[in-house]
Amino acid sequence: MPDRLPEALHDKLSKRLSYYEDIGIRMFYRDRTTPSATDANDVSCRGAAPLYPEPRRVRPSLPGPSPHNESTVQGGSEASMEANVETPFATPESQEEPLLEKSPKSTAKPIVPQTPSGTVTSTAASTLLPSVAAPAASSTQKISILLPTPKVSLFDAVSKVADDSLLKIRTELGECTRCKLHTTRNKIVFGDGNPKADLVFVGEGPGRDEDAQGLPFVGRAGKLLTQMIEAMGLQRSEVYIANVVKCRPPENRLPEPDEIKTCSPFLMRQLDAIAPKVIVCLGACSAQTLLETNRGISHFRGQWLEFRGRKLMATYHPAYLLRNPAAKADVWKDLQKVMAVLGLEVKKGKPAEAGKSAGADKPS
Repeated sequence: MPDRLPEALHDKLSKRLSYYEDIGIRMFYRDRTTPSATDANDVSCRGAAPLYPEPRRVRPSLPGPSPHNESTVQGGSEASMEANVETPFATPESQEEPLLEKSPKSTAKPIVPQTPSGTVTSTAASTLLPSVAAPAASSTQKISILLPTPKVSLFDAVSKVADDSLLKIRTELGECTRCKLHTTRNKIVFGDGNPKADLVFVGEGPGRDEDAQGLPFVGRAGKLLTQMIEAMGLQRSEVYIANVVKCRPPENRLPEPDEIKTCSPFLMRQLDAIAPKVIVCLGACSAQTLLETNRGISHFRGQWLEFRGRKLMATYHPAYLLRNPAAKADVWKDLQKVMAVLGLEVKKGKPAEAGKSAGADKPS
């Protein structure tokens, strides 16, 4: 029987090996020779762990400092034993810090319970609003959530009125005082023409002569418009003529945004009641109002556009033609496109010259 180690030396070696194990480097100083089973059993009988237990290769439960692709673990409980699987991303020289175990993140999206009042109960508030802690005692408490308000079009805000008519619209308009234009007007200029027309002309606003008579396009620009209509093979009574605003702006200025916003819903109702096939916008103001754009009329003049399912053509205002007669050729080309859609005979050449002398009348 081989001699056993002295008790003092055995205790010293055990403490040293325990120290190496605590700092994680015991594996570097293990004996390269396999101890006899007798020595191991002898040590175990004295109540101490074997000096050189057989190493077991297991997969580490957590990534830790290791110079090898596999970790060598001394003994251990049954719960720490796992299958021997190599870590594909480990490197021989890596010295990574152990990572804390993280709970798996849920990928399911929270379901938002919707109610008719647009509120969310507090049971889902913790999911929707992490920074708001719902009271534990009140599980039915409701938390209002402000949703972004969708952009509402100027025309979407004007709901169609069942069985609407020009007479009903005019009656509801009354002696309008809805905007500041009523303080300087003489007469309201509602519109004029065939209530079932296939073609509607929309101008900017009344001028001096229109304000005096209460009819649209009756000044110099109006006379030129009448000749343009006749050149198309129509009579003025066969079309309908209206304006964006019903009252004359002071000093013949452009209508202001708040005035357009207040008055244009009546124009929308007029267009819905008439239901024309084609709308011709005369000038930038009417075109920008119906198309809801700030672009200049030169960007889309002469092009077919759409307004509420109807064809729309934008062209120059007759008052502009009085100041720039050379632009009449462009307007005539635009009107010929309208004639083709309405099934009117397209005449070659230019319409009769009109309004050669520029007037001081405000365009309608």
